[in-house]
Amino acid sequence: MHTILFDIDGTLIHSGGAGQAGIERVLAEEFGVTAPTTGISTAGRTDRGIARDLIRFHQLEESEATYQRMLQAYLRILPLELKARDGGTFPGIRDLLNQLSQRRDVRLGLLTGNYQEAAWQKLRHFELDHHFQFGGFGDDHADRDDVARLALTAAQSHAASKPIHTSHLWVIGDTPADVQCGRAIGARVIAVATGIHSRQDLEPTQPDHLFDDLHDVAAVLDLWPEQ
Repeated sequence: MHTILFDIDGTLIHSGGAGQAGIERVLAEEFGVTAPTTGISTAGRTDRGIARDLIRFHQLEESEATYQRMLQAYLRILPLELKARDGGTFPGIRDLLNQLSQRRDVRLGLLTGNYQEAAWQKLRHFELDHHFQFGGFGDDHADRDDVARLALTAAQSHAASKPIHTSHLWVIGDTPADVQCGRAIGARVIAVATGIHSRQDLEPTQPDHLFDDLHDVAAVLDLWPEQ
């Protein structure tokens, strides 16, 4: 049985900047912050870690109440921004997921830094949510490796009594952090240069496979022989 864990942003979809716009609206509407945010990276990180850095950068009160206020406002605003922007899925993604979902020897899960509800909002918007039943999300951890461990635990729970062998465990993502967190759980890793990181950026991380995109669905499917 193959267990395949997908990242979302930069791997499955591009949101047209909905996430960034949503964060800016939250800061403005909830906290009156209109000053620009600089120097806070987002690619490959968790929403929890990004929110923590935003709170510190803009010198907001560092408390769970501030974090929850930011979280709830973001979950309210994100669907509006998704509808307002011209996002989409990357080449080959719909065909690949459709074919994998039809196989009985494949489990599809998520390994994403998104808040859990934000992840489902994005997947529902692009009509991809029905392919996934479990995952690891960025609600509680700043470290992507910890999210990978959550995803593996969720996969094991979904598999019930059937063990997950690392030789059949895969992570697919678009950042060096995806490669690193895949290694943290002993997975084989496919890196795809559809996000902000180029092939040249991803090559030094030594993924098992590196694609410019996943448009050649047959070539990708060859990595998972039917069992």
